[in-house]
Amino acid sequence: MKPTLWTSSAFLVPYIIMLFTMGLPIFFLELVVGQYSGLGPNKAFQRMAPIFHGLGYCALVVITLITIYYQVIIGWTIFYIFASFSSELGWSSCDHAFNTKDCYSDSANAKCVSMSDEKKPFTFVNRTCLPVDDVCAIRNLSVHDSLHCTNGNGTLTHINWILTRTLSSEEYYRDYALGINGASWEEWGVLHWENVLCLLLSWIILFLCLMKGVQSSGKAAYFTAFFPYCVLLALLIRGATLDGAYEGIMFYITPSWEKLTDPNVWGDAASQTFYALGIGCGSLVTLSSYSRFNNNCHRDAFFVSITNTVTAILAGFVVFSILGFLAKQLNVEVKDVVDTGPGLAFITYPEAVLRMPLPQLWAVLFFFMLFTLGIGSQFAGVEAVNTAIVDQWPWLRMHKHWVAAGTCTFCFLMALPMCCSGGVYLFTLMDWNTASWAILIIGLAEVILVAWVYGCQNFLDNIAEMSMPFSKFTRCYWSVSWMVLAPVSLLGVLIFTLYSFTPANFGSYIFPPWVDALGWLLGIASLVPLPTFALYRLVRGKEVGLELLQPTKQWGPASTGTISPTIGGNEDIEKPYNAFESVQRSAADRDDTLAITAQKTGPMPADSNDNKQADNSAYVNRGFQFDISIMHD
Repeated sequence: MKPTLWTSSAFLVPYIIMLFTMGLPIFFLELVVGQYSGLGPNKAFQRMAPIFHGLGYCALVVITLITIYYQVIIGWTIFYIFASFSSELGWSSCDHAFNTKDCYSDSANAKCVSMSDEKKPFTFVNRTCLPVDDVCAIRNLSVHDSLHCTNGNGTLTHINWILTRTLSSEEYYRDYALGINGASWEEWGVLHWENVLCLLLSWIILFLCLMKGVQSSGKAAYFTAFFPYCVLLALLIRGATLDGAYEGIMFYITPSWEKLTDPNVWGDAASQTFYALGIGCGSLVTLSSYSRFNNNCHRDAFFVSITNTVTAILAGFVVFSILGFLAKQLNVEVKDVVDTGPGLAFITYPEAVLRMPLPQLWAVLFFFMLFTLGIGSQFAGVEAVNTAIVDQWPWLRMHKHWVAAGTCTFCFLMALPMCCSGGVYLFTLMDWNTASWAILIIGLAEVILVAWVYGCQNFLDNIAEMSMPFSKFTRCYWSVSWMVLAPVSLLGVLIFTLYSFTPANFGSYIFPPWVDALGWLLGIASLVPLPTFALYRLVRGKEVGLELLQPTKQWGPASTGTISPTIGGNEDIEKPYNAFESVQRSAADRDDTLAITAQKTGPMPADSNDNKQADNSAYVNRGFQFDISIMHD
């Protein structure tokens, strides 16, 4: 998935449409499935319909792959945090051994300008001060001022259009932080111990936050959710006071309505919706399984979605106020400095920080904000993997800290190749294929399972059992959303994504065909469990015929008294209450059932390790992960 920075307010229109037709319905659907069943996706989906046995495993494969490579970004932020504690920021100069002759540093150029006079201006070229006359002579032009050449007819040419310049912050990121130094898929390069140690530290911190399960991660989520707002507010105030902020903000809020006719904008909006809400990868089902049975997840779904949107808009003001300042400093237009993904987080922002007073302070605050955002986003992914393991082997629920340690260790080892010189290529390949078309298919399968196989009305009745009765209008809205809007939107975006799919690349480096084939295999691997387990249930399962499309006897509400409060503790229990059967009863019988269910709702008793369905703060934290796409592409 390649989330896109909101490059204009016109992007808001397709984003909101995709949010309410596709994102919010799937988000609410996953919350209900987890909260109602009290199970992770592996067990929940297969109990709703045995033929979908592998759907939860598909989500597990996707979230595992995403968790592995996403933590690498967090390691990069730790690298930059340590680098920010220096008297001179490493990306501020071109005096390092890894810098090339095309390196450009604003501070070095300022020294050259100080040597200039009206008749002979100097500029920074080839890591030294060179007269602008010599630069203009390359194109047979004459000097006009310190920044422009002229042909004598009044036509001015900026010296940046004559020279090949690479910002020192870009070379620092590319050749030092990542350590590419000419690496390719054929020449992978060496392992960089600095990146390994930063990645290791990131996993240790994440383990400490998760070692006690959702109870500890929920407490950590409060900090990772609210601290970024403090930094965001500080950056907004600081950005608004910078010279050029007005131009940047006007560029942001001025609509470019012609972009609405571009299919790529709609595809980007759909991708952003999936990424921002974290849908289709099983983590929401896992975290909502810890909510109280009668928790109002309907309210939470709207709250998270709206908060996410509002915060992303606010973050856009912060981003473009600083980009406007940088454009003014570089004497270029705002559109020339707009970037997305790592380019914004590790090149453009660091370059802007160099031009602020107390650059070390703003650098530390900014990268620590990215770190807290990243760690907060990882809670859900790792917890989803842990839950799947404990669901499969219930005896491990007494040793959850060891499960968390094993998951973190495994993911750390799998990410080590991304700490090599060519590691960013593997990172790009995984991101390009794993969280792209494959996750759309998983989301489509979830909607088909709930709306068309299990039954939309049955699902709405299950929601009512959790003390969330809807009006006729609300039931109609969700029915139309799950049965029509969401699948049609998903199918349309999927077709467009596959049609416009291009081979992975990193900058100007296009990956070889065999690497592109490897990327397709990664995406396909995340979908293999769905047909594999479906075939297994057809051949070896106990169900026959339509039984494969009906809920099992184990499917039912998590609040039933005979159900163990722990994850995975009830796989083989035949519950006396079956949700699918109950929704087929008469209205009077249903009312009695709801009354009994209502008496049993509330916090569930705790075992020695967890309080299942006692804390839903973790998935609510998704609402505060504002526009994390600034560090992810």
